Amino acid sequence: MKFETFSTTSSFIQRLDARIKLLSSLALIVVISLCRTFPTASAGLTVAIVLVLTAKLEPWLVFRRLMLVNGFVLFLWFTLPLTYPGETAFNLGPLGISREGIALAALISIKTNAAVLVLISLIATSSVAALGQALVQLKMPIKLCLLLLFSYRYIFVIHQEYLRLVRAARLRCFKAGTNMHTYRTTGYLFGMTLVKSHHRAHRVRQAMVLRGFQGQFRSLCESQLGKNEVGFSLLILTVVAALITVEIISRFQS
Repeated sequence: MKFETFSTTSSFIQRLDARIKLLSSLALIVVISLCRTFPTASAGLTVAIVLVLTAKLEPWLVFRRLMLVNGFVLFLWFTLPLTYPGETAFNLGPLGISREGIALAALISIKTNAAVLVLISLIATSSVAALGQALVQLKMPIKLCLLLLFSYRYIFVIHQEYLRLVRAARLRCFKAGTNMHTYRTTGYLFGMTLVKSHHRAHRVRQAMVLRGFQGQFRSLCESQLGKNEVGFSLLILTVVAALITVEIISRFQS
């Protein structure tokens, strides 16, 4: 299991405070997600690509993430042109391909890729610990922040427990197939993983209570906003205002 792949890069965006990156990504994604015109979506995609280039991310890793997302977007291209009402662009045998359906699928594809690139360039370039601390500083519910941090901390432990159970099954000559024995064994496997996770959580809670845990993590270094964060915030606000302006103008022209 690999996490924080992009948080180890050395770039201007990676060094920014996580609070600024969270708020900036939220503002950009809201505008991109709510837009209904191609000029705004294309401009948002351009901004997202610029952010990825500024973050100095590995192109192949970014491309792999996009392929995972576009695997789901591909289903829209098989359904929307066939089901969305509108003018028929062309016929595919007995099926009519809607011009409006093609346009909607293309718009969703552009917006989806733009949103994912924004998340990769701004959110994925921060560590989970930094994001948790930033959420606390932004006055998010403390239980939600603790859930994020504990999930990240112990997902590797749960994964190791799962792999240990899988190895134990293979040592007993278990081979997956399409039969009741396979289904029953798989159910036992996931059930034992949940049971062991529950027992581990109970032990962790006892250990933390013994160490004086009072429901809140104390950070050893408090992050502060500097000139880079202020300048980046003003730049993002300008970009968001520009995208909104483009959207309003495009809607009036259409």
